[in-house]
Amino acid sequence: MASSPVICGISVCLLLVTLFSQTNLSLSTTTSPLHIEESVTDIHELLPKYGFPKGILPNNIKSYTLSEDGYFEIYLLSPCYVQFDQLVYYDKKITGKLTYGSVSNVSGIQTKKLFLWLSVTGIKADKDSGMIEFYVGSLSERLPANQFEQVPTCKAKACHGSESHPDSMMRKYLVSSM
Repeated sequence: MASSPVICGISVCLLLVTLFSQTNLSLSTTTSPLHIEESVTDIHELLPKYGFPKGILPNNIKSYTLSEDGYFEIYLLSPCYVQFDQLVYYDKKITGKLTYGSVSNVSGIQTKKLFLWLSVTGIKADKDSGMIEFYVGSLSERLPANQFEQVPTCKAKACHGSESHPDSMMRKYLVSSM
């Protein structure tokens, strides 16, 4: 009878292993959602699970990948512009690292300030204040999160009568000079 508790302990362990391996449950000691993306096909539905409003990304998302460590790649159907408080340019590929309430190492998003295009390098969401903070290097700007509640529509060109993104202007120049 001395082996009975050992057999019972092994049986419980085997039952738990079977349960976790046959379901989508995972054992995690962190509070951030690691496996949510497996059941979410639209990235706009995934963003609130990480503390962000749906509308920080435009409507023309083709696909995305999100690894367990938070690194992501987002592919748009085409590069585009969205007018928020400032004009924002989204490249065809956007990358970064997503954790709850924070996106770091961002590439592929630029904002126009005065006459300069500046690369967005990070984004933080503060639910308590209802603000989203966008980082451009060491500088930042806070905007109300409710400005990003709706998924914005992408536009192929910037505003009527204004110049396009510098990269697209350079491509036009190179093509026309050939």
